This record gives sequence, C-alpha cells and structure tokens, in this order.
Amino acid sequence: MDYTEHLSKDRRMAQVLRSLDALELQPRKNVCLRLCASIMSQQLSTKVAKVLYLRFLGLFEGKEPKPAQITELSVEQLRGIGLSNAKAQYVLNVAQFFIDNKIDEKKLRKMDDEAVIELLTQIKGVGRWTVEMLLMFTLGREDVFAVDDYGIQMAMKKLYKLDDSNKKEFKQKMHQIASKWAPYRTYACRHLWDWKDGE
Repeated sequence: MDYTEHLSKDRRMAQVLRSLDALELQPRKNVCLRLCASIMSQQLSTKVAKVLYLRFLGLFEGKEPKPAQITELSVEQLRGIGLSNAKAQYVLNVAQFFIDNKIDEKKLRKMDDEAVIELLTQIKGVGRWTVEMLLMFTLGREDVFAVDDYGIQMAMKKLYKLDDSNKKEFKQKMHQIASKWAPYRTYACRHLWDWKDGE
C-alpha cells in the first residue's frame, strides 16, 4: 500500500499531504560521513549547515572522506571551517568509533532501528536525535518518529493544536498521534518539515 493512502486516514495529515509532492526514501552510502554531517548541522539552519558541510568537504578537495581520512584532521582544522570546539571533537569521535568498532555498513543496514540507536549513541556527542536523522536520511528507514525534533514539535503543535506547556504530556500526545502513522512515520515527519517550511 502506498504510504499516502495510509497517512491520509489522519484527516489533518491528509491536508498536509494534499499540498506536497510524494516522497521517496533514498538510502545513501558512507554512513560515517553522514553522521558527521548530522553533528555539524545540530542547532543550525539548513542553509548554514550546508555551507559548513561544503567547507568540510573542501578539506578533502571536495571528495567524500573515509573515517581514516577524517581522523587525520586536527581540531584546529575543523575549528577553521567554523565548527565549535565540541563539534570538532565529536566529528573526530565518530570517525574513530567507526574505525575502532570496525563498523560495517552492510551489517548496520541489517540492524533494526533501536539496535542502531543503541550502538551509535555510545559515541560521545551523538544523541538519539542525531541517530534518528541518520536512520531517516541515510539508512532510508520508513518508520522513525523524531519526537525531540524542534521542527516536528512546532509543526504538530500547529497542525493538531497541541499545548506544549507540559513537555512530558506534550510528547506523550505526539507519540499518541504518531502511532496511527506507523509503519510510515518517517514519511509523516518529512512531510511535516516541508509543510512547516512552506507555511
């Protein structure tokens, strides 16, 4: 079944879907690099994040680096492209973790979502949200719900007229609504982001 049909059972989500084009999830290669990019983009606008990422690739003459190449960079070089001290360290932590744990992309793709989250949140600087972005945008998983994402929170608050004064209750309510979207919660999140940006 096409995901739009399933998500359209939710009347408000159906409104959102009507105004946007259908999506296709495309898994991407080089998980280590994508995870580094996700760290770089934390708390930044998409535009600024893109500039940083291009500067980062510039350190490798525009090519996509492997983990071993990333670990050869110094914190100073990473600070030089505009990363904070903490983010520079986290990027190096990610590359080192991939090397130390001999992370095999094929194996990673076979693991379920929670197992991937459990494995990668061991890295200092990588939280659940960061891995959720990786699951959605790099591993192409269809049923990820990023409850902690600010954009998703804002979109749902507006679309479903939710009250966010009590954070715990607000997130419970979000989960409740999102449970109806399973097994296509990633698509719902992607559409909510697009809808919010277009509003």
